[in-house]
Formats: sequence, C-alpha cells, structure tokens
Amino acid sequence: MSAYLKETELLNYSHPLIRPVIHSRQWDHMSRKEQILGIYNYVRDEILFGYNRADDIPASEVLQNGYGQCNTKGVLFMALLRAVGVPCRMHGFTIDKKLQKGAMKGWYYQLSPREIVHSWVEVLYEGKWLNIEGFILDIPYLTKLQQKFEQCTGSFCGYGVATDNFQNPEIYWNEDDTYVQKEGIVQDFGIYDSPDAFFSVHQQGLSPFRKTIYSWVVRHLMNRNVDRIRQG
Repeated sequence: MSAYLKETELLNYSHPLIRPVIHSRQWDHMSRKEQILGIYNYVRDEILFGYNRADDIPASEVLQNGYGQCNTKGVLFMALLRAVGVPCRMHGFTIDKKLQKGAMKGWYYQLSPREIVHSWVEVLYEGKWLNIEGFILDIPYLTKLQQKFEQCTGSFCGYGVATDNFQNPEIYWNEDDTYVQKEGIVQDFGIYDSPDAFFSVHQQGLSPFRKTIYSWVVRHLMNRNVDRIRQG
C-alpha cells in the first residue's frame, strides 16, 4: 500500500505551491469521504479544462497553470490525494481522437494520431478501488457545451466528451465511479503505481517535431476553442 501513497517526481505534493492549498482547504483534517469529495470538486472545477505543454508534467505545474486535461488533472488529483493519505493509482488507456474533435479541428486534427494516450485515477475507498474520471471537464465548460448541443440527450463524442448520457454524465462523486470520456476508450494499458511509471512507457504518438508544434502552437489553438465554448 505504501506504493500508492509515495511522493514521486510528478506527484510532488511537498512542493510549496501545493501544501498551502491543502492547508487552506483543511483537507488534512477531514473524514476520508470529505477529503476525496473536496479534492475531486476542486480539481474538476477550479482547475479548468485545457491543454498543458505535455502529459508528464508535475502536479505543481498543473496547479500553477490552473488548467489541465485527463492526464495532467489526474496527476494533480493523485498528488493531492496522496498528500492527505488517500491511496491512489493510475489506469492507462488510449482514446479515439474523435473525442477531441471540436476542441481540436482543421489541419491539427488531421495531423493528430488516431489514438491519444488517456488515463483515469483509481482511488481506494472503503476497501474498493473506484474509477475516477469525471473531473476532466469543469462544470461551466460542460454546461455551455450541453447548451450548445441541447438537442443531444443520449450519446455524445467530441469536445473532450465521450459519454452515453450527455445531459447527465456521471461527474458528481457520491462514493462511486465517475466518468466523462470512458466511451472513447480503445486500448487498455492496465494499472500503474504512479503517472511517472505510466508515462515512462506510454507517450503520445507524436514525432519530436510534432511535439514541438503541439506545445508551441496547437495546444493554444485548442485552449482558445475551449475558452470560446466556456464563454458561450
């Protein structure tokens, strides 16, 4: 069990940016349920949905950015959980790039790999491992997206969503699993003790040149698209 509480290079929960957040929210003085719920809601809504420079960045950088996607929000979520003694681990996958259509479009959608590295966090709660993925999209963004496509009441894939219940996805944690991109999964890579271990094996299928273009150009275009949705 110590492996699921360990601080790592990416899960750097002793960082001076992270400790004040934990103390100000008093998560370290709450019950286990309150800890998980408080951290979950914080990562979901106060860390906005957006695209960072890479997947394998430390939790402190995600916090400093103030935004993230499945992998980077997952890193921050895990760091905060471990900081207050909640065991957690990472489950890795790939998702179909169709899930990103809308946030990603035009020439950069065409050049992106068909499958994108994805992950969710497994949290140990009352003797059971829960699958936690519903923190990826902040509520303001998802609400605007639901309004934009209000005619869709069933399955939806795009703009960072892949769910079979678009108007009522499983994003509110109530001692159970949460999902918002699960229906886009293609490959299952299994469970890893830490994001460091996962990303050392699985990286996005981009050449060094395309990684540079993504970091310097593409992600900013994607974030602009996401911001436009969020602002209505």
